[in-house]
Amino acid sequence: MTSTAHIEPAAVETFSFEWGTMKWLVSPVTIPGAANSQGEVIVNPGQGHARHQHDQADELIYVISGSGVQTVGDEEFTITEGDAVYIPKGTPHSTMNGTWRALRLIVTYTPGGEEQALTVQPGFARHPAGDIVGWTRSGPSGAPGTAGAAPGRPG
Repeated sequence: MTSTAHIEPAAVETFSFEWGTMKWLVSPVTIPGAANSQGEVIVNPGQGHARHQHDQADELIYVISGSGVQTVGDEEFTITEGDAVYIPKGTPHSTMNGTWRALRLIVTYTPGGEEQALTVQPGFARHPAGDIVGWTRSGPSGAPGTAGAAPGRPG
């Protein structure tokens, strides 16, 4: 990264899970003194992340494109392009994409740095800046080239 004023996605490492990818464009880890973390999250078709909570940060989600099902505490609702979701710190939440299109989100943590807690979650992988991280699909028995049923919403 050559500038803190202009951050190009290709210059930022990628976090990945079985369900999707993240690029944290702003973070106190990469920009000393940054007050928040902000990045793009892509939830792959038919995927989602398990219910979890952030005890040290509020989370704000803005839907760039796609649609999905969001839980916040005891509420469950549909999210779609242009929607915003506010998740207070300590509130359990999850996101599920039950469609065939990618769900693209801008996620902000305040205060910043909370994304580092994700690095210890099951299935986490870190990819260097410049690497292109794809996703794979499999059929009901793992056979390549066939689309399997979308999994149920993670618990």
